[in-house]
Amino acid sequence: MTSFVACALSGTLRSGARMCSASSLRLVGLGSSATRNFTARGRWSSRVTGLRHVPPGSAGGVASGRVRKGVFVATGAAVLLGAAVAGVSHFQRAEMATRVSGVDMEQGDIAERCKSFMSPPVTDIEVLQRKSGDVSARMEMLIMETQAEFCKALEEVDGGTFRVDRWNREEGGGGISCVMQDGKVFEKAGVNVSVVSGYLTEEAARQMRSRGKNLKGKDGKLPFIAMGVSSVIHPKNPHIPTVHFNYRYFEIEEEDGSKQWWFGGGTDLTPVYINEEDAVHFHSVLREACDKHHPRFYPAFKKWCDQYFYVRHRGETRGIGGIFFDDLDSPNQEEVFRFVRSCAKTVVPCYVPIVRKHLNDTFTQEEKDWQQIRRGRYVEFNLVYDRGVKFGLATPGSRIESILMSLPLTARWEYMHEPAPGTKEAEMLEVLRSPKEWI
Repeated sequence: MTSFVACALSGTLRSGARMCSASSLRLVGLGSSATRNFTARGRWSSRVTGLRHVPPGSAGGVASGRVRKGVFVATGAAVLLGAAVAGVSHFQRAEMATRVSGVDMEQGDIAERCKSFMSPPVTDIEVLQRKSGDVSARMEMLIMETQAEFCKALEEVDGGTFRVDRWNREEGGGGISCVMQDGKVFEKAGVNVSVVSGYLTEEAARQMRSRGKNLKGKDGKLPFIAMGVSSVIHPKNPHIPTVHFNYRYFEIEEEDGSKQWWFGGGTDLTPVYINEEDAVHFHSVLREACDKHHPRFYPAFKKWCDQYFYVRHRGETRGIGGIFFDDLDSPNQEEVFRFVRSCAKTVVPCYVPIVRKHLNDTFTQEEKDWQQIRRGRYVEFNLVYDRGVKFGLATPGSRIESILMSLPLTARWEYMHEPAPGTKEAEMLEVLRSPKEWI
């Protein structure tokens, strides 16, 4: 989980260098086989004619993959409208809903759009109206809409309500944390928005420079603005998976007044038990969104996700992955923003149908115990490896409650626990130790 403020201040501290292209973004040299050795992170290197991702253990062959037409871009309301149709599977309803949502999500008066949010935006509405054409203003509206759509969809499923907690950051900006705890369906569900500004700490600037950022501040100062939406959902039923997503934007102003900017984010799924249909649905929705922008996005970002969410001391991935990307800054700001918007609009249709499908699944105490053990592994990754969490905890002005929102309400650590061979638990562990291609 890369919760904001942690995300806002450190979303750029992930693997990857600046991505550039002369006229359009091309991903080349992507390994076709899934890598299983994640002890070293993959690296990105830029080329004038495209991009090259060199994952650990890759021979550097060109990746294969189908290009699928269409894209799942749905609002929470559209999905819920589709869910009301009787006699159709949850996944079919999700697809139906996405097909009727081709409207431009940025249409309409900003003040009117803000009425549907969980809280007024961090930035004053008058300022957003004045800067309505700027990417920073459009991104803030997108993350507020994403928070509201996801929260309202989860409230309808659970029957509970989110506690809306608005907070300010003394150094600049603030955020809105929405948390539903001990509901009927969700043990803990959090959806955070953060919009922060100020000056980069020397530690942050140093880490960014180590990753290829050429930053030149005025009098040693680098003004920045960072924003994003981040969520982690921990259900009660062990047959409903945990989901995490985060989408963010970072902008730095240099001494000559020029700006460096980049986007990052992703969505990933962490089930307790393997359900092939759920996995295929989840990854298919993400691939549809990626394919709308580039046929190499999904295979590249799926592999990056498997590599990032890896618990090295356990030798297993945190879940069954999804997509993950960072430092996207080409071919131009508009195209990258539209890609991020497509990804953000998948958070309801990729997850809520899976939740509805398993609402009435029965489970045993043994299955609940296994869920608690898997949650322990989730905690281990977040506190040991996740750069956003680690950096946020060490950054002045960070809101600790929002950062630790990613942790489950309950978890368990059993000494020397290993599932018996041939069990559903052993099947789950095998997938985590050997990530697979779901679509």
